[in-house]
Amino acid sequence: MPFMPLKFNLQKRVKLAQGLWMLYWLSVIVGILIFSLGIFFKIELRKRSEMMDNNESHLVPNLLILMGMLACGINAFGGKVCHDSLDPIKFAKWKPKLKPYLMICCGFNALLLLTALLCFLMQFAMYLTLAEGLRNSIKFYKDTDTPGRCFMKRTLDMTQIEFRCCGNNNFRDWFEVQWISNRYLDMSNDDVKDRVLSNVEGKYLMDSVPFSCCNPGSPRPCIQHHLTNNSAHYDYDHRTEELNIWVRGCREALFYYYSSMMNSIGVLIIATIILEVRANMAGLKYLSTALETMEDPENPECESEGWLLEKGVKETFAELLVKVKTLGKTNQVTEGGDTPEAAT
Repeated sequence: MPFMPLKFNLQKRVKLAQGLWMLYWLSVIVGILIFSLGIFFKIELRKRSEMMDNNESHLVPNLLILMGMLACGINAFGGKVCHDSLDPIKFAKWKPKLKPYLMICCGFNALLLLTALLCFLMQFAMYLTLAEGLRNSIKFYKDTDTPGRCFMKRTLDMTQIEFRCCGNNNFRDWFEVQWISNRYLDMSNDDVKDRVLSNVEGKYLMDSVPFSCCNPGSPRPCIQHHLTNNSAHYDYDHRTEELNIWVRGCREALFYYYSSMMNSIGVLIIATIILEVRANMAGLKYLSTALETMEDPENPECESEGWLLEKGVKETFAELLVKVKTLGKTNQVTEGGDTPEAAT
């Protein structure tokens, strides 16, 4: 007995075909959206690639671009089939291709599910990548004359301004590195010389942050130097006063930005899978079986029956299991190490 059978007349078949045609082209639009999001995500990663520790994070946008292109092609084909389904001559041309097409749709949905899972699971790797990358970016901030790091200062400054953040974990990360190049230090100055000599590694460390950490919304002029020295500023106490620099770390800000994007894309892909499976694939199966079981193909007014599976769920899975076992036996090697052909 068929699984979930439904009765169809001409009016129902026409409505089903028209509805599926609209849903398939809606899926094409969703595919374009997924493709566009993949491009946008990749551009956003490229803009800050200098602050990324590796290129593994580009796996997700690359998959999104591929899935978007496949979604457009597969769903455009399905829309064309639905458009021609009510013409017996045109449908006869598409009929042999429906079963392979539905198998391709199953594989495509499996890839979509994998992409959605990666959108959620790769966030931890993204967090580690940002942590290591930002740590190195702060370390190389001063190396504007070093090939490969010339634009590190600009990238990090623009990131801190755009995302309203400072440092890796917080603004104190700048206290631990020399972020001013030696070419801009007056080594004849006793204060500079004493500060360099007092450090084990010979670095010029100070309790200051770059200008990009300043909060322009603060009414007080930005205090970016001597942040922990209360006597260096009038009416100032860094322990009690709200600092006029960004206190949130860039790792937290960037991770929130990228993870929000990945979560939104993952939800969109899951919604796309539901649309593909429940509406497009199931609807096309009903439409194709309803057209195949017409009592009189010459009379379009006749009734027909459509279903999702030709047999029950248990019988269908049992047949699939038998086919898999048979396929496995044909590929087995005989005990003597010879193939079945060689044994004969």
